[in-house]
Amino acid sequence: MAALTSLYLDHLATLRRQAEAALERSGHDALLIASGIEKYAFLDDRPYLFQPNPHFKHWLPLPQHPHCWLAVRPGRKPRVVYYQPDDYWHVPPSAPGGEWVEAVELVVIREPEDAAQALADLVTPRAAILAEADAALPGLVPNNPEALLNLLHWARGVKTPYELAQLRAASRRAAPAHIAAREAFLAGASEAEIHRAYLVASGHTDRDLPYGNIVGLNEHAAVLHYQYQDQARPAESRSFLIDAGAQVNGYASDITRTWVASGHAEFADLIAAMEGAQLGLVDEVREGVDYRDIHLSAHRRTARVLREAGIVAMGEEAMVAEGVTKPFFPHGIGHLLGLQVHDVGGFMASETGGVADKPEGHRYLRLTRPLQAGMVVTIEPGLYFIPTLLKQLRASPQAALVDWARVERLARYGGIRIEDDVVCRAGGEAPENLTRDAFAALG
Repeated sequence: MAALTSLYLDHLATLRRQAEAALERSGHDALLIASGIEKYAFLDDRPYLFQPNPHFKHWLPLPQHPHCWLAVRPGRKPRVVYYQPDDYWHVPPSAPGGEWVEAVELVVIREPEDAAQALADLVTPRAAILAEADAALPGLVPNNPEALLNLLHWARGVKTPYELAQLRAASRRAAPAHIAAREAFLAGASEAEIHRAYLVASGHTDRDLPYGNIVGLNEHAAVLHYQYQDQARPAESRSFLIDAGAQVNGYASDITRTWVASGHAEFADLIAAMEGAQLGLVDEVREGVDYRDIHLSAHRRTARVLREAGIVAMGEEAMVAEGVTKPFFPHGIGHLLGLQVHDVGGFMASETGGVADKPEGHRYLRLTRPLQAGMVVTIEPGLYFIPTLLKQLRASPQAALVDWARVERLARYGGIRIEDDVVCRAGGEAPENLTRDAFAALG
């Protein structure tokens, strides 16, 4: 615990340096950040799940605290306005506690509107106020200055040692849940039952997952963001894809695995081939490497799998050049990971903004920056049998080079995705694979 406290305090010092430098460069004298407000369904009194402002939880491990504020003032402790209502309808937030309390100037409020008075001395024409429009209070109107946001978003791509510790913990929380999900699949469970097994093993509920679990059996594994969970068990459980993470202090893991039942050797061989391709791509995560090159490498490796599996009778370079891999692998190789599952800043050309373009014809890639030491990215190649994309391939000039009988057999399994969370290290050092380390620790 002492080591984590030290990491957190170092993290806070790093954020203060970055914020103060950004304030000076953007011409602001204070930074005010709202945690966000609770939002309600239209014409109803039921709130949606609270989603905090990521800028707020970057500073404070308070991911479930609406109506709070953080103020950064150069040369002084950050001020935290902590909302703790006297509420008997719901459990109110606990009294402020943890390693962050001693590092800040703390003001406790009972009503959300009290934040305006608690911050009134800092609200000037040169104050930067980061929040959604609905968080506004009298005198506290978000302006979200672009120049400042660009500097903060660029810096957030590189994680501090404290953040890396949270991300490791998030992977360790998810790994046993993935094992529990696999065991439920092998026992013939339904998608809904597998999801419940995951929740129990992770200690999560649907309310605090970093994103909705993707739990797809058989053909459902071909739907990239499959959003349902069938209650009924299928007549035959052939294959299973789960894309599910966990969350620790607001930091997420994002892990995907694909499994197959015994007696399905052809698809099992295809999973093994994709596993080899995925591990090869993980090894490409090195400082200075353009992430777009890893994405294009993923298409070349997918082409090799398709050729060696006898699915497409084409050379690998020709397959990529003519777009034949895209129907089988239609998404990007991954994204930045951290406070958000798809963390911000992935398309920035520099710390002052601009856009680093995606490779032509690859519109779903979510990261186009060169890798820096301390970045955490996902590596998630896939190989799917998606009816609507296969229909387009059948109508193409390359259709005659596809073994459609084999495709039809494999389509019963939906598809494959294997995803790890990976830390880029300095000086060409091999990357740290948070996901594989977490599974290895289970023994």
